[in-house]
Amino acid sequence: MSPYIVGVLVPLLVALLYQNSKNTKKRGVPVDVGGEPGYTIRSSRYPILLETAWEGVSTLAQLFELACKEHADKYLLGTRTLISKDTQVSADGRSFEKLHLGEYEWLTYGEVFEKVCNFASGLAHLGHRSEERVAIFADTRAEWFMALQGSFRRNISVVTIYASLGEEALCYSLNETEVTTVICGNKELKKLVEVSGQLDTVKRVICMDDEIPSSASLEVQSGRWRVVSMTDVEKLGRENPVDAVLPLAADIAVIMYTSGSTGLPKGVMMTHGNVLAVVSSVRTIVPGLESNDVYLAYLPLAHILEIAAENLVAGVGSAIGYGSPLTLTDTSNKIKRGTKGDATALRPTVMAAVPAILDRVREGVRKKVDDKGGITKKLFDFAYARRISAINGSWFGARGLEMLLWNFLVFRKVRAILGGRIRFLLSGGAPLSGDTQRFINICLGAPIGQGYGLTETCAGGTFSEFDDSSVGRVGNPVPCSYIKLIDWPEGGYLISDSPMPRGEIVIGGPSVTVGYFKNEAKSKEVYKVDERGMRWFYTGDIGQFHADGCLEIIDRKKDIVKLQHGEYVSLGKVEAALIVSPYADNMMLHADPFHSYCVALVVAAQPALEEWASKRGIAFASFAELCEKEETIKEVQASLVKVCLFYHNVLISRLGKGASECLAYIPTHFNDYGINCSKENFGKQNLCNNIEVSSSDNKASGYENTLMKCYKLDTHEMLQASVWR
Repeated sequence: MSPYIVGVLVPLLVALLYQNSKNTKKRGVPVDVGGEPGYTIRSSRYPILLETAWEGVSTLAQLFELACKEHADKYLLGTRTLISKDTQVSADGRSFEKLHLGEYEWLTYGEVFEKVCNFASGLAHLGHRSEERVAIFADTRAEWFMALQGSFRRNISVVTIYASLGEEALCYSLNETEVTTVICGNKELKKLVEVSGQLDTVKRVICMDDEIPSSASLEVQSGRWRVVSMTDVEKLGRENPVDAVLPLAADIAVIMYTSGSTGLPKGVMMTHGNVLAVVSSVRTIVPGLESNDVYLAYLPLAHILEIAAENLVAGVGSAIGYGSPLTLTDTSNKIKRGTKGDATALRPTVMAAVPAILDRVREGVRKKVDDKGGITKKLFDFAYARRISAINGSWFGARGLEMLLWNFLVFRKVRAILGGRIRFLLSGGAPLSGDTQRFINICLGAPIGQGYGLTETCAGGTFSEFDDSSVGRVGNPVPCSYIKLIDWPEGGYLISDSPMPRGEIVIGGPSVTVGYFKNEAKSKEVYKVDERGMRWFYTGDIGQFHADGCLEIIDRKKDIVKLQHGEYVSLGKVEAALIVSPYADNMMLHADPFHSYCVALVVAAQPALEEWASKRGIAFASFAELCEKEETIKEVQASLVKVCLFYHNVLISRLGKGASECLAYIPTHFNDYGINCSKENFGKQNLCNNIEVSSSDNKASGYENTLMKCYKLDTHEMLQASVWR
């Protein structure tokens, strides 16, 4: 047999066998637990819940010290030097700051540990006691991580606050936790000064930057605050060293405040044991994570996802290079044209990302490919289709040598966007669309570990394994968590449902946090301890288990609103449908029982709208002016209507019982929107698999009523067409 034929057939057969093994692999298995009756799954690889992956380590402080001693001479924290700042003025008169950033400058594990110890001693010398709390109020940077570890060495609980938090939520968070020392950047210090009169307990402010704003001098002169730079605190500690006061596993490490998007933020109390359990679990999931890896840190450290990721990376001896969302790539908003973005300069191997970032990468690549057109677009689309075919299990998809060929010819340039070396991506914080997941998998050539968790569980919950190429799911339980589904009869979700058990998601295990700070009533509402001593958190999310033990999120209890005529609307699902519109960048949904429709507040996508206007020859002086034009509003509304109708077609195809009656009400002019609403077309659509719709008679009649309203083609009414339950 020709060696060329062998070179093609052998990789093909191996890939197919591997694909088949993945399809039959049990990733989660049932487990007997206490508490409220339900259907519970654990990780198939860990019969006992994992608390630590490092022998003798029970706290984050111990883990950090161990890593620093084992990897003293290796790089730990890297920061880019600022070469220059430029201001560019756009055609509409707006000013934009552009940065020219240099290469990364590094601190070794040994150097960082020395700084952390000095900072801890400096805190003690400033008069900060272990029973008092520190708040870190800054963007993600090396000093944030060192301040966190320095506080841990004095057994000080750290209050984390988003740098973007509004004044009311900022004051509420600092006052509720009675913070006495705030650690912040120059920019955040200016915010603190503006609200200084509303802060009750703050005595000391440590500025991460050496340049302290002049506005802070008034607070110093009044005697209210002592303001000092982080460099001076380290110097003070170096000259006056004190012994460490290390925490226990049950001590509170972090009080993490939520963003407060639905009211005043809640402070979640996390112990060292809570966070370490999640860090340990992720270590078992990320393939081959070791000291040679490089991690790009740019997500907010005020979020548990980033805190867990950076503690894990530091714990295994890898390097952390800091960046920001606005300087991430060569074409990011704040990067000066012709200079390198963070990813190009760092060339990371591991990244965490939120879906919004990955969606932008996908949209940017697609736009470039579409703009080039011609042979470039045809080649990209053909290569992508070949790889999709292989991932979907086709015998004739691109594998082996052909896959390597397409990677070299087509996808190599896409991988260069994030430095060209990414081998694993962690996605969390929100659901990742299947299209984006597939696109990133193929174009970056790296698996995406999509996770599900909450601040209240330290991000512990589920995590898709590196060899799980399925989309629309959030993986199997992590080794530190049990995932239980319990009945929610009011919503029609039961663990006895067929073919998959469904219900409210409840998470148990060592990652479940202590509760909400000074909010015992709310804590008792969502935290429960069973007769075996297991702590459970009631998420309010609705999920279903697949046969291999993986979880899929399908609804949310608090997301359901009953409209005036009795229809139940899932706002999250309406938003997920409408956001598909190319003109929608972001949106908020609102509904109440006094109206028969829901309302969408849409943030328009500037690039897409401006491109549409240019093609139509529509003149505008600014984006704000473009958004006010009548033809723009009609175009965006028509796009949203088209999305609504498309998803409604999918719904009807899943109704089963009562579908024929619903079909009778479809207006013939739906085809004006480019949608074939024939019953035959429904059978050809394979988009229904991720949507669950009740086929009861009352639900079917509800959809008939909704369809009747579609005749009006009023935009608000049309939003109902995307409702599904």
